[in-house]
Amino acid sequence: MCYFLIDTYVDSEKDRSSYDAYIRRVKPVVEKYGGRYLLRSENITPLSETRTPQRVIIIHFPDQEHLERCFASAEYQDIKFLRESTVDARALIVREEEYCESTSD
Repeated sequence: MCYFLIDTYVDSEKDRSSYDAYIRRVKPVVEKYGGRYLLRSENITPLSETRTPQRVIIIHFPDQEHLERCFASAEYQDIKFLRESTVDARALIVREEEYCESTSD
C-alpha cells in the first residue's frame, strides 16, 4: 500500500477559485487510478509555532505504480496548473511496511 500526503498553503494574494476548481476536478482522476481519499480537511489545529498548513490531504493508493500513473496521466497534467498557480504544496509518498516484531532467543 502507498499513501500520498499533501499539505497546502493557499496564497491569500491570489484568487482561490482556480484551486477550488482543481479540488473539484482532481478527485475523479485520483479515483480512476485506484486512489481513495482518506482525509481532506481545512480543520487543522497546530501543536507548535511552525507554519500551519491550510489544507491537509491523505490519499491511499494500492501501490506506488498506481500513484505514479495517476500524476503522470494526461488527465492530471491538464489540471495541475490550477493548483500550481495558487497554492504552495508539499507532498510525501509513504509506503506501508509490514511491522515485524523481532524476538530474542
